[in-house]
Amino acid sequence: MNIQVVPEHKLSSVAPLKQCNVEKKEVELILVKDQNGVQYTSTSIVPSPTNHVGPPGSSVGDERETWGKKIDFLLSVIGFAVDLANVWRFPFLCYKNGGGAFLIPYILFLLIAGMPLFYMELALGQYNREGAATVWKICPVFKGVGYTVILIAFYVGFYYNVIIAWSIHYLFASMTNELPWLHCGNPWNTPNCTVPQPMNGSFLDNRTSYAKNKNTPAAEYYERGVLHLHESRGIGDLGPPRWELSLCLVAVVFILYFSLWKGVKSSGKVVYITATMPYIVLFVLLIRGITLPGAMDGIRAYLHIDLKMLNNPKVWIDAATQIFYSLGAGFGVLIAFASYNKFDNNCYRDALLTSTINCVTSFVSGFAIFSVLGYMAQKHGVRIEDVATEGPGLVFIIYPEAISTLPGSTFWAIVFFIMLLTLGIDSSMGGMEAVITGLADDFKILKKHRKLFTFATAFGTFLFALLCITNGGIYVLTLLDSYAAGTSILFGVLIEAIGVSWFYGVDRFSEDIERMMGFKPGLYWRLCWKFVSPTFLLVVVIASIVTSTGLTLDDYVFPPWSNVVGWGVALSSMLFVPVYAVYKFFSMPGTFKERIAYCVTPEHEHHLVKEGNIRQFTLKHWLAI
Repeated sequence: MNIQVVPEHKLSSVAPLKQCNVEKKEVELILVKDQNGVQYTSTSIVPSPTNHVGPPGSSVGDERETWGKKIDFLLSVIGFAVDLANVWRFPFLCYKNGGGAFLIPYILFLLIAGMPLFYMELALGQYNREGAATVWKICPVFKGVGYTVILIAFYVGFYYNVIIAWSIHYLFASMTNELPWLHCGNPWNTPNCTVPQPMNGSFLDNRTSYAKNKNTPAAEYYERGVLHLHESRGIGDLGPPRWELSLCLVAVVFILYFSLWKGVKSSGKVVYITATMPYIVLFVLLIRGITLPGAMDGIRAYLHIDLKMLNNPKVWIDAATQIFYSLGAGFGVLIAFASYNKFDNNCYRDALLTSTINCVTSFVSGFAIFSVLGYMAQKHGVRIEDVATEGPGLVFIIYPEAISTLPGSTFWAIVFFIMLLTLGIDSSMGGMEAVITGLADDFKILKKHRKLFTFATAFGTFLFALLCITNGGIYVLTLLDSYAAGTSILFGVLIEAIGVSWFYGVDRFSEDIERMMGFKPGLYWRLCWKFVSPTFLLVVVIASIVTSTGLTLDDYVFPPWSNVVGWGVALSSMLFVPVYAVYKFFSMPGTFKERIAYCVTPEHEHHLVKEGNIRQFTLKHWLAI
């Protein structure tokens, strides 16, 4: 071993010497082990937080960008995790699945799977300082799962940006003295358009809930005035893109580009607005909502406790899938964000804080939603279940209709759609950052031209998103929402959990965390990573496949070929896992056994393969916790 004093500009970034008085920006004192580049500082092993690992003799890379402030990172993670689904999906799921009883499986899955996976991804990205693909230098055969989650994040950008474009359209449409979905008589309305009045249910037949009624001004504005759904016969008849939505989509792309083009230095400042604004607006809407007549009826319906619902397996499946999608593990975003942290950042505390905030936000948003639904039910003389719905129908039909009946409706509409816009933007920023970081870390030429690559990525999502703003675009959006990030993302995280916990090793992963933060994860976390979380994911993957049915949208049944296309989209990302594994095996030198060893051994330990010192070929490795 030899001792060197190395100027920092020749290093990436090394864990700070806390007991040393030397100015950090001038020198770092390190001991360098000749064989594999593992660095020793203050008697503890500290891996360089950049792409330093590799074959013997590999050089240390350029310094990696870091967040300007810790709050930038926290707000980015919160902004990504807290998205539209917190508002339009969780409250309805809670109401439908036993109210307060639904919180039992929800919190259980948060503790045994949601938080552990969240923590795992943050620690994985922070320790290795890499994106979703190159982070698999710890176990090269699994690099394909990195490409899987990057492609899924790209797919999601196609349709998620469209929903943000709808929000912008509604935001501008709200800037009038009278909201356009308040009355009939507009060019998009049909002769059947009926302004709802208190009716004691007489307006509805026995088969239709109020939320499914297509003849209200709000429903006709959404389906005919915005989407022009009536001009399409189905997914096989899309038509041209709508120019109004195209302009809104251009605005979304520009916002994303100028938020991301300078990396986390620029995106970390944008989230000061996009991550905090929804909370301000949600609080304002909540205060207004609980003052409305009928609000308490809606809140009581939201919180009612029906423990018998826990006997229904569907409730547990809903809780499992909701906690998984709500936290956003598996999209490569958490890995990308954490890779820009300082090496000794306490990501354990970050994981607990941000995942808790996300889930509490989901719960609190239910009060803002159901107070207004209770008001709607009382106003129209129907039951809560007749107005309760989820998804776009909630935030683009039912809630806007309720707002339109309030004094100062224009103000409340503008406030509400600003909330939807900011909820969507920072989540979309996270997905795009996962794509940019994941590929730029893998292909250095992209990192050198980040601004151009960011523009190409944003423009690429824009071109594909044009399919979703045609007359039949809602059908394409529904297909992508169901297949692009459904079973495929669950499969990707399952493989990720197995790769980290079993092939790399929970004990080694725990040692990595100890080098960063000075303490090992407790037995609870290690057991969850090795046994509980993979089992949870496997069950959810199987459940998602078994419960999969043909696509429908209201009364429209998708043709069989569209389901084939959907599964093709899902498989296009999942196939990266086996295809890359086969490619990696055949690209390695040596015998069959040596090739396997190279595939499962961290890149900086490949010299051990020739020595026959292969950790994964011992029983001790597989039993370690």
